[in-house]
Amino acid sequence: MSLFTVDLDKCNQDGLCAAECPARIIQMDPAEGWPIPTPEAEKYCIACGHCVAVCPAEALSLSWLKPEDCPPVRPELAVSAEQAEQFLHSRRSIRTFQDRPVERDKITKLIDIACGAPSAKNSQFWHWLIIDDPARIHRLAGLVVDWMRAETERNQERAKEMGFPRVMASWEAGDERICRGAPLLILVHGDKTWSYGAEDAALALGYLELFAPVLGLGACWGGYFYSATNSYPPLKDALGLPEEHRAFGAMMIGYPKFKYRRLPRRKQPRVTWR
Repeated sequence: MSLFTVDLDKCNQDGLCAAECPARIIQMDPAEGWPIPTPEAEKYCIACGHCVAVCPAEALSLSWLKPEDCPPVRPELAVSAEQAEQFLHSRRSIRTFQDRPVERDKITKLIDIACGAPSAKNSQFWHWLIIDDPARIHRLAGLVVDWMRAETERNQERAKEMGFPRVMASWEAGDERICRGAPLLILVHGDKTWSYGAEDAALALGYLELFAPVLGLGACWGGYFYSATNSYPPLKDALGLPEEHRAFGAMMIGYPKFKYRRLPRRKQPRVTWR
């Protein structure tokens, strides 16, 4: 099957698909004026779907994507610059949660939004592990503390820099500061050989974190958790991750216990113009 097909009755030969193609695998037929694939199109297509999305005539279809499968962009839903600025500046890392489970439909929506993030070569390499049992999350947090103890024995100076002593002391006092009592933990993992895993995962989790407040939820990165997953085999085994995978990020999710009413100032940006 051809990489893409063109409905000649719809195509207006504007060349937008060729001009927008990031891989430059679409060219305009010099004789007929229709879009055609380059000789190496199959090899270099990154499956981004830009050609389908940019065509105003809905004339071009990929072998795996048709215009009718893509919801139209609705201009009336565009946010203003002022709305976007407040939305982004009001983002908070939530570390205190209500004792309330997160509904499955909201979890599914979060993952759907996260998978809309950009990824290198449009690989969409993500695998998602969802843990929504608070008791199990607490047990897994205990394994993270075990990892901290082992790391502290190996290198006390580094452990101190990482804040392990305070976290371990809190654990002993009954204050869990690994997952913060979150009712939901989301871990993104994938093939450990993927060169852009860290970047792709960060983008996806960034989308997820930013969308969470729209659903009334709050989120916070679980840095200790995913670091321990990659360094402490008992935790990776408990999570059931494939041997060839590594964790690239974790997010604590839940309903915030408190409401924020101000936008804290950030440091002035350090900018150099050349």
